[in-house]
Amino acid sequence: MSSSSTYRDKVRASHILIKHEGSRRKASWKDPDGHVISNTTRDAAGSQLKSLRHDIVSGNAKFEDVAARYSDCSSAKRGGDLGSFGRGQMQKPFEQATYALKVGEISDIVDTDSGVHIIMRTG
Repeated sequence: MSSSSTYRDKVRASHILIKHEGSRRKASWKDPDGHVISNTTRDAAGSQLKSLRHDIVSGNAKFEDVAARYSDCSSAKRGGDLGSFGRGQMQKPFEQATYALKVGEISDIVDTDSGVHIIMRTG
């Protein structure tokens, strides 16, 4: 496999992660002790994410701003940007959702062991 085809197989994405009581790691940069996360149900996390997604797709908020404020991932500091990645580097549901998007599209809610996400493919 040549390096150019490897490069083409990569995608770039940003995401917003909301952790909940079922997340494998119940702590984040904004909740270091995990008090909020441990008391958040998956349904509540999903509802919050649906509402945030609506604000973004309706044009009331920018993805980067929402990620910076609400995401439980440290990528929040970069507006949710995860950079580029190839297959096998992310959890399977996250990878599959990202590769299924067109550049600029935002996913529906994606469940992983980390929590619930919305993903925006950026490249």
